[in-house]
Amino acid sequence: MSRIPIRFAQLKREGRGALIPFVEAWDPNAATSMELLRGMPGGGADLIEIGIPFTDPMADGPIVQAAGKRALKAGVKVRHVLAMVRDFRRQDDATPIVLMGYVNPILSYEPERFCADAAAAGVDGLIMVDLPAEEADMFMPHATAHGIDIIRLVAPTTDDQRMPLVLAGSSGFVYYVSITGITGTRSTTAEHLATAIPRISKVSDLPVAVGFGVRSPAQAADAVRVADAAVVGSALCSTIEANLNRPDLVRKVLDQVRELARGVRGARVPA
Repeated sequence: MSRIPIRFAQLKREGRGALIPFVEAWDPNAATSMELLRGMPGGGADLIEIGIPFTDPMADGPIVQAAGKRALKAGVKVRHVLAMVRDFRRQDDATPIVLMGYVNPILSYEPERFCADAAAAGVDGLIMVDLPAEEADMFMPHATAHGIDIIRLVAPTTDDQRMPLVLAGSSGFVYYVSITGITGTRSTTAEHLATAIPRISKVSDLPVAVGFGVRSPAQAADAVRVADAAVVGSALCSTIEANLNRPDLVRKVLDQVRELARGVRGARVPA
């Protein structure tokens, strides 16, 4: 079993939702990225999502695209992303780590080898943004064999007939893309989530994480009132970009994680 169901079970007992911050590996460089990763659990991250930078990130908005470009300019490769996780595990063996990326880099690495190396490094889950449900067999057996959860994306455009196919064989949690479009361009609403999340829960008993349209502590709180987790990425990448030349970049990002965590942890407190 990966660390993901263990963490969600723990949070369910505590009666609260999860904060899942997202950053691109090696943005803006290897050392800073590693410092951010190590500091996130202490800042309130319940799970951590790490982007595998790619040259053609079709689902990423301009903010995350810019983060990926900075990482690629710094020289990041897939093997470096796995090395980051391996280094993180020397100090933290409890916080679940999810890698989010695109099919081509993993195909180039070779799926079976990637899953074996990812599991050895301490990766718990994998999200492949552009992997159709019909082609999931390229990765699913290898991931399952190595105890890695394949986390599937559900969008507002995923209808009730297709949803069971999309979620077949998935594990860990369901990632709900709460807007129609790319990351960081619009925000979701509490009213939309109140309608969308029950549709997913009818098909799957996996926890549901809301992403793509969550930027602020208030929006993260809205997300975990109806779902199980809030994913925040573009807002953090934007803070990195705004502070590239400042010595307090890491502190500013981790302070932002703390604010998001406060929003999430206070969301279900009775009035």
